[in-house]
Amino acid sequence: MNLKKMQKEVWENKVNKGFNTTNAEKEFCLLYGEVAEAYEAYRKKKNDLNEELADIAIYLLGLSEMLGFDLEEEIVKKVEKNKKRVYKKIDGVNVRVSD
Repeated sequence: MNLKKMQKEVWENKVNKGFNTTNAEKEFCLLYGEVAEAYEAYRKKKNDLNEELADIAIYLLGLSEMLGFDLEEEIVKKVEKNKKRVYKKIDGVNVRVSD
């Protein structure tokens, strides 16, 4: 899967179907709602958890396009940054000690 291409396709669908393409605050709220739905599906062992997770990704891709970010590029950069971070376990919890 090409995430850049998928981001553009998600955006085109939003435009073509008349969904919100200007209000980032609304998209954050809708994304939050999708996360809540996914958690509920997980907690209640519903069969549609996979679709709820896909909805989260779709909203995130759309929001990234709305805000002018290439999500694929940002994920790659963040994964590389995370690889370099050093953690120490303190009282059973990983605590970052350096970037």
